[in-house]
This record gives sequence, structure tokens and C-alpha cells, in this order.
Amino acid sequence: QVQLVESGGGLVQAGGSLRLSCAASGRTFSSYAMGWFRQAPGKEREFVAGISRSIGSTDYSDSVKGRFTISRDNPKNTVYLQMNSLNPEDTAVYYCAARASLFPGRDAGEYGAWGQGTQVTVAS
Repeated sequence: QVQLVESGGGLVQAGGSLRLSCAASGRTFSSYAMGWFRQAPGKEREFVAGISRSIGSTDYSDSVKGRFTISRDNPKNTVYLQMNSLNPEDTAVYYCAARASLFPGRDAGEYGAWGQGTQVTVAS
């Protein structure tokens, strides 16, 4: 089982940027499609972005498309989420997740491993 640790969250002003990182250890990182999810207080966890395990195909929710970019560095066992043009609605705990499949999915139940989450707060 892969273990995941997120970092890079924090407080940022609206319009600013942050880059989240998720470091993986354990089983072969390149065997997993990876996803980023987020959960705001009182709301369900929602899909943000996903990337396939090797060919680099990506998927984004409509709410972040054009502002966020997911990428991965397999030799470094790390997946990233570059977040630009942040707004207060992006405030949430962000989680990375691993899916033992070629492609990512949008359903949290498709992922078998999760990080502990990192808080992102966007001030207006």
C-alpha cells in the first residue's frame, strides 16, 4: 500500500497562487493514477483533478479548469497541484489520493490510499 503526505497548504489572498505537493512512499508510485480532492466545512469531499499513472492524461473539475494544473514526477514519487487565481470558494482541506488503475476517477470511493490533508485558506 502506498503512503501519501501532502504539503504546501497555507493562507493566501484572493488572486494568489499555491502549489501543493504529495509525496508517496511504499509501493511503486508509477503504478497508481493520482487524484486531488478537497473538502470544505459542511460539504462533501469533491474531486478537483486527476492524472493517469504514466501517460500523463489529466482531468479537472469544471470549477478549477483553467486555474489549476496537476502534474507528477514519477522518479521523485511526487504529484503536484499548482493553483492559480485562487478565490475564497477554493478554501478547503486538500487531499491527494492514489488509485491502482491507469486512469484517475472522480469518485472518492475509487481510491484506496489517502493522505492526511493540507489546509488551504483563501482570504478575500
